[in-house]
Amino acid sequence: MVDAVKDWMRGFFAPSRNLTIGAARGGDVALAALLVRAARANEDYDPRQIARIDAVLARRFGLGPFEAVALRRQAETYEAQVGDTVHLTRAIKDIVALEDRPMLLRDLWAVILADGARHEAEDGMMRLVSNLLGLADRDSAFARQDVQRAAGG
Repeated sequence: MVDAVKDWMRGFFAPSRNLTIGAARGGDVALAALLVRAARANEDYDPRQIARIDAVLARRFGLGPFEAVALRRQAETYEAQVGDTVHLTRAIKDIVALEDRPMLLRDLWAVILADGARHEAEDGMMRLVSNLLGLADRDSAFARQDVQRAAGG
């Protein structure tokens, strides 16, 4: 347990690793990887969540279905390598203005809730992501409520 905490602390303060993600698409991949991380938060990478990730990527970046799938697959690999969520959100903060970040929270909640369930691990992840993106828990709650209202729930 102590070793795990030490490893986490080293990763938290370590410089961001330069993984090969392509300079032009680096921010896109980081954002897509955060969506993947949200879907995987409860350790159940549901096909409905995968489909929602593809839809979000297509809408957000103006991609066709094949390009959205290709970006998601690249993001799945990147997400597995990147380490902690701090590194992902740092890259995202460079490309998403503060006033646009609540929409990102809505996208994350749309992915999380796509499987029809809400899990404690997902709630915890969203609290962390909200904070790391410079937003309040209240912003996350409003985003979740918007997604639930749009889904009719």
